Amino acid sequence: MSTYPNAPGHRRVDTSVAAAEAIAPKLGRLQRMAQCAIDAAGEQGLTADELAARLTLDRYSIQPRTSELKRRGLIRDSGRRRPNASGKQAIVRIAS
Repeated sequence: MSTYPNAPGHRRVDTSVAAAEAIAPKLGRLQRMAQCAIDAAGEQGLTADELAARLTLDRYSIQPRTSELKRRGLIRDSGRRRPNASGKQAIVRIAS
């Protein structure tokens, strides 16, 4: 059985486990889409909100993919921050 970051993580709570099981069949495709979009953004990079908008996906389904890709060493924190939809500063991710 695969484990995080090659499988979706959860908090060992029934709702979290159910969400992880629901997204598992799409995980590889969503990770590839996220990685391709971040690669294409180059040094400008993308925040989670920008990534979700670029992919026309819900932020809550795509943001966890950035954590998985970071853990796998495929993307990294650029050190820069930009405001997200709520006005708070968000990490700008770039390809590793």
